[in-house]
Amino acid sequence: MEEKQKTIARPVTVEGHGLHTGKKVTLTIKPSPAGTGIRFLRTDLGDDAFVAADARLVADTSRGTTLESNGNRVATVEHVLAALTGAGIDNAILEVNGPETPIKDGSSRFFTDAIMEAGVTEQEAFRDYFEIREPIRFYHAEKDCEITALPADDYRITCLIDFQSKVLGHQHAGIKHISEFNAEISGCRTFVFLHELEYLLANNLIKGGDLSNAIVFVDKAVSQEELDRLAKVLNKPSVEVRREGILNNLELAFHNEPARHKLLDVVGDLTLTGKPIKGHIIASKPGHASNVLFAKLLQKHIKEQVEKEQIPVYNPNIDPIYDINAIKRMLPHRYPFLLVDKIIEVTDSSVVAVKNVSMNEPFFTGHFPNEPIMPGVLQVEAMAQAGGILVLSQVDDPENYNTYFLKIDNVRFKQKVVPGDTLVFKMSLLTPVRRGICHMRGVAYVGKNVVMEAEMMALIEKNK
Repeated sequence: MEEKQKTIARPVTVEGHGLHTGKKVTLTIKPSPAGTGIRFLRTDLGDDAFVAADARLVADTSRGTTLESNGNRVATVEHVLAALTGAGIDNAILEVNGPETPIKDGSSRFFTDAIMEAGVTEQEAFRDYFEIREPIRFYHAEKDCEITALPADDYRITCLIDFQSKVLGHQHAGIKHISEFNAEISGCRTFVFLHELEYLLANNLIKGGDLSNAIVFVDKAVSQEELDRLAKVLNKPSVEVRREGILNNLELAFHNEPARHKLLDVVGDLTLTGKPIKGHIIASKPGHASNVLFAKLLQKHIKEQVEKEQIPVYNPNIDPIYDINAIKRMLPHRYPFLLVDKIIEVTDSSVVAVKNVSMNEPFFTGHFPNEPIMPGVLQVEAMAQAGGILVLSQVDDPENYNTYFLKIDNVRFKQKVVPGDTLVFKMSLLTPVRRGICHMRGVAYVGKNVVMEAEMMALIEKNK
C-alpha cells in the first residue's frame, strides 16, 4: 500500500542555546510543499539562505553534524532531523536565526514534542522510498565502525556501542519500526566522557555546554580540587560524583541510554540521504563521520537504483509509436544519415528511440574495418535525431518544421557500440520548451548498460 508524503500541520518554534556558541537561538519548523524535502533556512543571513538536508553538503562531523551551502552553515542538525524522521515528516522548512540549532537537553525530545503538538498532515504526493534490495556493507577503518543495510519491509535500526570503558562498555539498542522512535529513542541524551569535556571546555569549543544537555561519564579518578574547578567553569554551585561513573548523580532514562542516543544520531544522519528508508540498519560503533559516509554510500545506491528503473524496456513484439515511415515524415534526414529506426515511447517530456546497428552500415567500411565500432559522432547524431522527434512531437504539423541543434554538452562514451547491438535512446526535457528552445538530456543504452550520454539544446523553427 502506497503512503502519502507528510509535512508539519502548522509552524512550531523551539528556543534554546547553541552548544558551540552558547548564544540563544530560535528554530521554527514550518510546512513545505510535497517533493521539496527538508531544508534549513538561516533567517539571519537572508530570505534565500537555504541549506538542504543532504549528506553531500556536510562540512564537519567533529562535534555533531554540520551542513554548509554557499557559505550558509548550520551545526548540530542531527537531533531535529531525527525528530522529523521519527514523526514521518518528508517535507519541512527549518528556519533558524543562528549558526546552530538549540541543543536543549541533548536529545530530540523537545523537537518531537513540538512536532506532535503541531500535528502532522498528509500531502497529495506519494512517498518515494529507498528500498534496500540487497545487503549494503560499509566499514570505516579509521573509526572501526561497521554499518550494514539489509532488506526489510520497514525501517528498523539496531545499534551497538563498545567504548572499552569500565563505566560505559558494551551496549546495544534497537527499534523494530521507526514508529517506535518517539517513545523509545527521542528522549535519550547525548553523552561525553569527563576527559573529553575537560578538553572541550579548555579550548572554548562548547560555550553552550553544561550538565543539563549531556550525560557525563567519569572514566578516571577525580579529586575534589578538580571537581571544584569544573563547578566554576560550568557555573554550578557544586559538582559531585555521587553515583559511580556519572557526574552529579544524573538518572538515566534507560539503562542503555547511550546506545539509544547513538541510534538517534544514526536516524538523524541517515535523514541526509534525502529519502525515507525501507531496510534494517545495523550500526556497530557508529559516529557522525561514519554515519555521514554511509549516508553518501546510500545516496550512491539510490542514484544507481533510479538509473536502473529509468532504463527503457524494448520489446520488439510491440508495435512502435512511430515506424520508419512515420519518422521519415517528421525528419528531413535520408540514407545514409537517417539513424533512428523506431520510436517506442513518447510523452510530453521524453521520447524513447531505437537504432539497430548492422554490419551493413556504410560507415563500417572505413571506420576501424577490422574492428567495427560505431563512430561516436554518429551516436551523437542518432541521439540528436531522437531529440528532434521529441521536439517535433510537440507541434501539430511536424513536417513543416526543422530542428537545429544549438549546443551539445557533457558528452560521455561509456562502452563500444558494435554491429549486432540495439541502441535505445531516452531523451528527457531538462526544462520546459520556451520560444522554440528545447534543453534535453539523453542516455543511450545497449541492454541495461549505458553506452553514451549527453545534454543537448535545440531550436525548432518553421520551414520558410
